[in-house]
Amino acid sequence: MKQLAICIVLLLSFQAYAQNQQPQKPTTLRGVLLEQLRTTHNQKDWFVPANVAVEGLTAEQASWQDGKGNHSVGQLANHLVFWNTEALAKFKGEPPPKFSGNNDETFNNFDSKKWNDTAQQLDHVMTEWEKAVEGADDKKLAAWASTIAHVGAHNAYHIGQIIFVRKEQGSWNPEKGVK
Repeated sequence: MKQLAICIVLLLSFQAYAQNQQPQKPTTLRGVLLEQLRTTHNQKDWFVPANVAVEGLTAEQASWQDGKGNHSVGQLANHLVFWNTEALAKFKGEPPPKFSGNNDETFNNFDSKKWNDTAQQLDHVMTEWEKAVEGADDKKLAAWASTIAHVGAHNAYHIGQIIFVRKEQGSWNPEKGVK
C-alpha cells in the first residue's frame, strides 16, 4: 500500500510537471516509466542515452582506465547489463543470473574481446525492459514502479560515468550531447 501511495504522489508530481511543459509528457505510470527507460536507452532527452554513450567505441577504448581506480566504459556497461538482466528476470518471474553477492564481479567480469557483445546485450536488455513494461498489467506496474524507477536512475547514473570516462579518455564527441 505504501508503494502505491508513493507511486500516486510521483504520478501527480509528474502530471503537474508535464502540464507546464511543451509538448505534453506522459501522465500515466506506464508512460512515465517507459519514458524514463527509453531516455536512458536510446532516446535523447535531458541527457545522453546508453546507445549514444557507447556508440563507436573500440574494444581498446572500452577497456581504457584512468589509472585512478575508476571503471572502464566496458566495466560500466557490463555492470549495467548484469543488474538490468537481474531485475528484469525478477520482474518476469524468472530465476535471476547466478550471483555471488560481490558487486565488484559485475564490473570486473568484463572481457574486452566481447565488447561488441556487451554493447549489444546492453541494448537488448534495455529493449526487453521496455517491452516488459509495455505488456505488464497496471497492478504489476504499481507494485514494481519503485524498482523500475530505480533501474532507470541507476542506468542514468552509470551512463553519466561512461560519458565522463570517455571525456577523460578523449574519445567523446561533444556534438553528441555533452560539451
